[in-house]
Amino acid sequence: MNTRTAEERQREIVRAARATGSVDVTALADELGVAKETIRRDLRALEDHGLVRRTHGGAYPVESAAFETTLAFRATSHVPEKRRIAAAAAELLGDAETVFVDEGFTPQLIAEALPTGRALTVVTASLPVAGALAEAENVSVLLLGGRVRAGTLATVDHWTTKMLAGFVVDLAYLGANGISREHGLTTPDPAVSEVKAQAIRAARRTVFAGVHTKFGAVSFCRFAEVGAVDAIVTSTQLPAAEAHRYSLLGPQVIRV
Repeated sequence: MNTRTAEERQREIVRAARATGSVDVTALADELGVAKETIRRDLRALEDHGLVRRTHGGAYPVESAAFETTLAFRATSHVPEKRRIAAAAAELLGDAETVFVDEGFTPQLIAEALPTGRALTVVTASLPVAGALAEAENVSVLLLGGRVRAGTLATVDHWTTKMLAGFVVDLAYLGANGISREHGLTTPDPAVSEVKAQAIRAARRTVFAGVHTKFGAVSFCRFAEVGAVDAIVTSTQLPAAEAHRYSLLGPQVIRV
């Protein structure tokens, strides 16, 4: 007989989702010894509290002040979709000569997709982005100094934002842990939020690039309203009607 309370069961579900990246209704019902409808009810409650996002047949964890996926994990999820998005985002470079590239796996893929046949200066807080471009011919890399965050290998804190405040860049490529029409672009860590906000202030044009699962997700720290970005690049897995709603707030929305 299952003696777990709903609260204990829901804690277990969140723990499982954070450990593996997603959970399945059927598997959870078997594992926790309850009906599928009970699990669905738990997932609805957890979604209401902003801890998970429900999908068809399951759920995945929402990144929050207490939980954030690592760069290593991000490099294993939605990779083909992220590559398509990165390629489309890189095509928005236009005649930009100075570019900010954010921390995160999708921005890293954008950096790798940038053309290296002409002079380009890339400013970044991300060690992996700096490493990916350091040996590229014609690309000059400026790595922002600061405290390195273990999970994402990016620099943060006042050293980072102060250095970034000294630049004006043609284009900023930004990621986020969540984007919603109501709450804008969000990220779990206040220190990361500061860097992203400063990048937007420093840039003439801003592009947000992210997979469809970012949309509607809300994290702890807001660093921009949707209208603060000039373009949003995502995939066709974001429904056209939803993309249109975002475009009404100002940005051009590109689905690939």
